[in-house]
Amino acid sequence: MRRSKQGLIWLHIAVLLFGLAGLFAKWVSLPSVIIVLGRVVFSSLFLFILLKIKQEPMGLNSFKDYVLMITAGIVLAVHWTTFMQSIQSSTVAVGTLTFSTFPLFVTFLEPLLFREKLRVSSIMSAFIMLAGVLFIVPEFEIGNRMTQGVLWGMAGSLSYAVLSLMNRLFMERYTSSKTAFYEQATASIVLLPTVFILQPTAEARDILVLLLLGVVFTAVAHTMYIESLKYVKVQTAGIVSGLESVYGICAAFLFLGEKPGIKELAGGMIILGVVFYTTLASSGKIKD
Repeated sequence: MRRSKQGLIWLHIAVLLFGLAGLFAKWVSLPSVIIVLGRVVFSSLFLFILLKIKQEPMGLNSFKDYVLMITAGIVLAVHWTTFMQSIQSSTVAVGTLTFSTFPLFVTFLEPLLFREKLRVSSIMSAFIMLAGVLFIVPEFEIGNRMTQGVLWGMAGSLSYAVLSLMNRLFMERYTSSKTAFYEQATASIVLLPTVFILQPTAEARDILVLLLLGVVFTAVAHTMYIESLKYVKVQTAGIVSGLESVYGICAAFLFLGEKPGIKELAGGMIILGVVFYTTLASSGKIKD
């Protein structure tokens, strides 16, 4: 019971840190791609040291796995960049809520990749979630910053859905820490040329903030999340993870003064409601 409680505490702390990560898109005056580059560089270095301390073998089993890991790293770079760009273009609420729609894409991609049956209830949930997104969109004009934020957020949601399905391939063969290291190290290499293209001017404060984002809000949060799964059911973790948007929105209100509008709150309730429902349905706690 004590370990279960401890695991639940670690889980909430990890999800809280994930939710706060979106604030850095507003705190750092750098392009989103540079923020992500700093994030993955510092995080991958931390994970490399962690793997060495744990004396975990660094190699992969096959050439195919190296190709898949590199591909996953590229997708990760796209995901975090579009997620950060969504927040920079609009608000933390829009960025985190649209990210929460990734189950919508998983619903249709999973049967294609893993030959699983597409259920009617999953299709209905996906369309209800899409309706939640439409609530958030103020007007269908590309020039509108909120609309841009939603579009970037949906791109981040789609890329995360692809990434999560790719990670499913690695679960049985590699630890999460090793998978995260390879993906983030790949993302670091992929995004490195943007420094020479954009030539950003970063102050010492920016470097320290990115170090904090990479080590604490990415590597440590990821490690705590994985560690909590030893003591907490996966279904419980799925429900708690749905609070990431809630934590992010509350933090944005407290630290950035961003107050979500009625439409954003309504859309968010629909999206998070579907996320909680599908998580409970998959655990068998409610009849699907």
